[in-house]
Amino acid sequence: MTYFPEMQSATLAEIDPAVHGRILKRSASLNGVDVTEVTFRVGAKWSEDLKEYAGTELCELPHVAVVTAGTLAVQMRDGSLVEFSEGDAMLLPPGHDAWTVGDEDCTFVEFSRGNDYYVA
Repeated sequence: MTYFPEMQSATLAEIDPAVHGRILKRSASLNGVDVTEVTFRVGAKWSEDLKEYAGTELCELPHVAVVTAGTLAVQMRDGSLVEFSEGDAMLLPPGHDAWTVGDEDCTFVEFSRGNDYYVA
């Protein structure tokens, strides 16, 4: 027998954001899957805006997301660096820093199943 949960929806624009310096997060939980719109404003950097709140040197959470605007640079613990721009899907393993590239905010929508210790 296949189980289908009831249909659910959320309008992220109607959710008050959690603000961490220049980083904003709007989260909705849909049947145990968190959908979060993250905005890195111009000049935002995880290690400057979220590091103290998270309590780790680098972001230790995995992320699966789609960039909807702007460009995000991501540098891994080993020094490798990749930029993700509008329309790019990204899977980030733990142990990274990230920052906005250029003079446009970067927004992405990520999907997770809990364990996000810096969601306010």
